[in-house]
Amino acid sequence: MELAAPGIKKEYCRVSINDEGNLTIAIENKAEHKHEDKHHHYLRREFSYSNYEQNYMLPDDVERDKISAKVEDGILTVTMPKTEPKQKVQKAIEVS
Repeated sequence: MELAAPGIKKEYCRVSINDEGNLTIAIENKAEHKHEDKHHHYLRREFSYSNYEQNYMLPDDVERDKISAKVEDGILTVTMPKTEPKQKVQKAIEVS
């Protein structure tokens, strides 16, 4: 799973499994822009905050303890490995 999060740092991302067994992704973005004009003796600062949080229902075949996440080039990538399919057993049962 990939989410676009331009300019986001990994410190602002939280990926977890909640008490219902769902995947929760939360991103908090904080930005500060500062402009200082020494000639006119003023300082201008702008702050912006944005939050994103979403819960995703996980399929039964995902290994929840092996989920991993990384942020690279503004993309949050969550890797969810699948469990190995259980082998079906064919067997003749003797009737007595």
